[in-house]
Amino acid sequence: MARNKIAYACADCGARSAQWTGQCDQCGAWNSIHPETPAASAAAAHEPAALHALSDIAISDTPRITSGSAELDRVFGGGIVPASLVLLGGAPGIGKSTLVLQVLGHLSRTAKVLYASGEESAEQIAMRARRLGLGDADVQVLPEPSLEAVLAGVAKVQPRVLVVDSIQTCYSSALGGPPGSVSQVREATARLAEVARQQGCVVWLVGHITKEGTLAGPRVLEHMVDCVLTFEGDDAHSFRLLRASKNRFGAVNEVGVFSMGEQGLVDVANPSAMLVSRLGGRRPGSVVFASQQGSRPLLVEVQALVDPSAAEQPRRLSVGLPAQRLHMLLAVCHRHLGVNLARHDVFTSAVGGVRVLETGGDLPLVLALLSSLRERTLGEKMAAFGEIGLAGELRPVQRGQERLREAKKLGFERVLLPAANCPKREESGLELLPMREIGELKQLIGL
Repeated sequence: MARNKIAYACADCGARSAQWTGQCDQCGAWNSIHPETPAASAAAAHEPAALHALSDIAISDTPRITSGSAELDRVFGGGIVPASLVLLGGAPGIGKSTLVLQVLGHLSRTAKVLYASGEESAEQIAMRARRLGLGDADVQVLPEPSLEAVLAGVAKVQPRVLVVDSIQTCYSSALGGPPGSVSQVREATARLAEVARQQGCVVWLVGHITKEGTLAGPRVLEHMVDCVLTFEGDDAHSFRLLRASKNRFGAVNEVGVFSMGEQGLVDVANPSAMLVSRLGGRRPGSVVFASQQGSRPLLVEVQALVDPSAAEQPRRLSVGLPAQRLHMLLAVCHRHLGVNLARHDVFTSAVGGVRVLETGGDLPLVLALLSSLRERTLGEKMAAFGEIGLAGELRPVQRGQERLREAKKLGFERVLLPAANCPKREESGLELLPMREIGELKQLIGL
């Protein structure tokens, strides 16, 4: 018998090569080439697929499935879409298994659900279910990492929702290589996607993340699924943010906010009020940022600490804020404000474990840096947002009106913003401080 020839594939882009190399020729990633053994398959003749005119294709109005969590339904764009393939990632212990078990517990009241786990035993899953108050939920549990066993369980139960926890532990005996390898992850995902399409079953894949914060496994995995959801947060805070980085059935970058407690994940109805601390008066280096997370406005407290440094290389640390953006803003402050922080340690943070990804946080970050440097407070009732360009100009950001309404709802009285974001009608109860360039900070607030 002829032996299967070992090929090599890139874990980042999925590109294949005949031999191992240190760097991928397609994407340029280092040490991402891993061996894979292709499964033996016989070529079969197929008839040409039926062609359809785009205008003649009928679209069925299939109702979405309510997950039992308003925040999760928001991230999906109104509920779970039947026959969809969802990839859920996050750091260990952040709440991935808790979330899927809570969703299965809710859906089990009206539909058949199957929980296939290759990481936990049936007893461990039952213990967590009882802790969450789901001990009586009609959830079928399959503690088996074999792909063939999972498919057999699907054929027997005929579930409406299937959860595979995790996709890195799922393996097929028809392929060589250990679980989690490029070929195993790709084959398991392809077979489960076929189950979702043919049987109309919702398939959730729980995935691990690397130390860089990206989903482990080949990058092609994210292209094969319909939705990519990522849990954000840290152990020091109870807040958990669920962000959709890909969604074929809704808006991307939509965010759901949860609070982790003894009873599992709970929806946070008013996250802005919980993320903005009430200190009885703002401290130096603290500024409230009126951010936009997906379709919802969210107030986040941005803090900075600027301290003289005796080291030759001052430290720069950014938690929850883009580090490269911080370096750029330090250069802009030096050039256009005459503020030189080359001999200062700079530490910045977004309170509550929130990650600020948009450029609208530039102005609040600069305000926090100057406030800490001058040791001056900006007042408890002041918020800010705006993008700063390399020439020191203030650029407008999206959904400025919604940011202003959120700030007003939380009791803020002054908002510093780009002049292009000023509404035509004045917001009653809000004092707007428009700016065209950061040089105006000296006149506006005396920094």
